[in-house]
Amino acid sequence: MIIYSGTKEQFRNDVINNMVAERIKDAFLDHGFGHGNDREYRAWENSLRCMNDVLTDDEIDDKCHVAIEYQIPMTAKRVDFLISGLDENNKGHVVIIELKQWESAERTSREDIVTTYLSGAIRATTHPSYQAYSYAKTIENFNETVENEKISLVPCAFLHNYSEEYRSELDNELYGPAIELAPIFLKRDFAKLRQFIKKYVRKPDNGELLYKIENGKIRPSKALQDTLGSMLHGNKEFYMIDEQKVAYETVRKLVKRRLSSVKYKEDKYTVIIQGGPGTGKSVIAVQLLVDLIKNGYNACYVTKNGQPREVYYRQLLGDKFKKNYIKNLFKSSGVFYDAQKDEFDCLIVDEAHRLCKKSAIFRGENQVKEIINAAKVSVFFIDESQIVTTKDIGTVEEIKKWAKALGSKVFEGEDYILKAQFRCNGSDGYMNFLDNLLGIRETANTSIDDLDYDFQIFDDPVAMREALRKKNEINNKARMVAGYCYEWISEGKPDSNLYDIVLENGFKAKWNFQSKEPWAIDKNSFEQVGCIHTSQGLEFDYVGVIIGLDLRYEDGRIITDQRQAAYSDKSSGVRGCKDVAKADKIIRDTYKVLMSRGQKGCYVYCEDKALATYMRKILFK
Repeated sequence: MIIYSGTKEQFRNDVINNMVAERIKDAFLDHGFGHGNDREYRAWENSLRCMNDVLTDDEIDDKCHVAIEYQIPMTAKRVDFLISGLDENNKGHVVIIELKQWESAERTSREDIVTTYLSGAIRATTHPSYQAYSYAKTIENFNETVENEKISLVPCAFLHNYSEEYRSELDNELYGPAIELAPIFLKRDFAKLRQFIKKYVRKPDNGELLYKIENGKIRPSKALQDTLGSMLHGNKEFYMIDEQKVAYETVRKLVKRRLSSVKYKEDKYTVIIQGGPGTGKSVIAVQLLVDLIKNGYNACYVTKNGQPREVYYRQLLGDKFKKNYIKNLFKSSGVFYDAQKDEFDCLIVDEAHRLCKKSAIFRGENQVKEIINAAKVSVFFIDESQIVTTKDIGTVEEIKKWAKALGSKVFEGEDYILKAQFRCNGSDGYMNFLDNLLGIRETANTSIDDLDYDFQIFDDPVAMREALRKKNEINNKARMVAGYCYEWISEGKPDSNLYDIVLENGFKAKWNFQSKEPWAIDKNSFEQVGCIHTSQGLEFDYVGVIIGLDLRYEDGRIITDQRQAAYSDKSSGVRGCKDVAKADKIIRDTYKVLMSRGQKGCYVYCEDKALATYMRKILFK
């Protein structure tokens, strides 16, 4: 989505008339997005005036096209400035320019990471050249038209306020590889940036390239389970952007420092990385695993959830990895109760919010403590809003408590919070919409009218299943899931005529049962219904969510009813939970997790008709 676009001439006139920032703000409103950020408004005024000066050259045709604030598909990230056109040989290019108002920065020992003053403090962030390049690669990954038609994207960075005395902090050999891929231009480099642009853009292309970028066919975000084997073979499947890169490089640095320096040989480190659904926690975790084992470190990916481990295991078997090798890479959180201190170089814990005290009766004391004890460097990927059972103890405070007790230095805070959204069409708005819809918290996103995401409410569960079936026939990436309101009467009897979920209009289904392949990837599992434990940590193209009577709409508000939890639900602990507020939160958060499993769409059926009516009213108001 491009917020502002026009010819170079139109852009120049808007700048000269001091209207460009106002035009952009109005364009945000036209697209349905409010904009109250004064700092960004001033940045438009200042940075775009500088860009106009750069483009003031008769050799860059006035009919070349400019775009400002282009939202990268499937993410919430935006490219600052693009200009498209033809070079001297009539070859088309789009120059991507990352604009920064920085006046200074400092190098770090982390690859592609610098520090500068951001949001009121000195923070770690990606080098501008890496940021520009990663944005270009992300566009290529998600925009099928760009890739198939080999549209030339040329990234660079322009820091128009940057003091010359600090040039060496950004422009040096340490960042050489990134700068080679995306050149950096500072305060005194106006003429150099102009020459760089003219190398690629001189003649107009009638806006065709920007049109293709704006309207090109978008492919969904890659599913981690589909790319795992390729990643372990050393192939680049994901390009980390912004805070993802900061977190990734921080862990790499800490492991290397701990293992290669005599000075730090007794140190222990604990890194806490927070992020909501779809922010790339699992991708970073697996990429870290790949990088560390490639460099000879003793590292493991850890998660309590058995379904993701089983899916990864089955997918990797097809890539001809040995069984024991895979099993040693992907471990349960409950196997470290008898591990020796610092037995592992690095333990990478995904879904850390799902950790519990005891691994089993008579075994273990506290999984957080056991993992920190067992690793020189422990990394916890966590989202406290995804705690879905009363036994889940994974919180930031719990991790910090045990890190302190075991003498492990903690790295956490603003620099380690993942914000970019890569699921649900990359929309932060959809996640906020779910919070509002489910009564978790009030947000400004009360509808999804402006989101390119297939969200539908069905009155008939059979109709929902058939709509999902059509999606599943494409690539086996659509599944039904439900809250824990239905007794598991078919347990141990998968071939019987017993059905666990019986709804109106003849809908019958069983909870997912054990088969040769995990439910999430088994080609014969579409008819089965998954639960939070078989879907958390995984993603599909489409998900159909059955909302039971534990979530209803009464007296003008959404309520929860823990009494509706199935007696056979031994895992969530909701039915017998004496803390009503905790049970309420678990029910709401469980449905949010279920409703955020789909990359392209979410279909919903509510047993409570009043809830369906309320949701439809919210959706289409």
